[in-house]
Amino acid sequence: MRLLVVEDDAVLAAKIQAALRKAGYAVDVVDNGVDAEFLGDEEPYDLVVLDLGLPMRSGKEVLENWRSRGNKVLVLVLTARDAWNERVDGLKAGADDYVGKPFHMEELIARIDVLIRRNHGKAAPGLHLAGISLDEERQIATAADGSQHQLTRTEFRLLRYFMMHPGVILSKSRLTEHVYEGDSDKDSNVIEVYVKRLRNKLGQKLFETRRGQGYIFPGKEA
Repeated sequence: MRLLVVEDDAVLAAKIQAALRKAGYAVDVVDNGVDAEFLGDEEPYDLVVLDLGLPMRSGKEVLENWRSRGNKVLVLVLTARDAWNERVDGLKAGADDYVGKPFHMEELIARIDVLIRRNHGKAAPGLHLAGISLDEERQIATAADGSQHQLTRTEFRLLRYFMMHPGVILSKSRLTEHVYEGDSDKDSNVIEVYVKRLRNKLGQKLFETRRGQGYIFPGKEA
């Protein structure tokens, strides 16, 4: 899953990015409303963390512009702790949730996880499909034979994205857009390498290859 963090406080933005990367997300960061609005329209983010008090263009205006154009990207807004009016304005503008500053990173991550799971129809943490279980907190996958495997950052991102989209043909280009950050070298051929690694760990028949189209995780939720 790939996120966009929009925060003009460089120190806070770096802390958020580091925490979300550790939690298994690919994270891009921008510090102003103009760049945020452009990227939110151009890139297929799974969620945006949006500060409302931004230079060049307010977060509220950015969000209103997205929604007016039919951009339904999930948005969690950051507001001042005691500014109830900011929270109301953010929700009216189309935000999906909010967190007040200052906040605990654990709360921010938990709210992001819930929003993404809810958006994919997953009520509870953890993914269980096709005999595979994915512990999202520990980033450990359990194969059908009961063996457990600690995943690398990219393996985890890739497997989680597959398991969030069972039965869907996912092209290599789509996978790179959601697994890698914006400044990464998005060589789609690398996806083949990571698919092979996951097959070696969890089973050779884990993904169905559709030549010229991509891959399918064919599981049904347990």
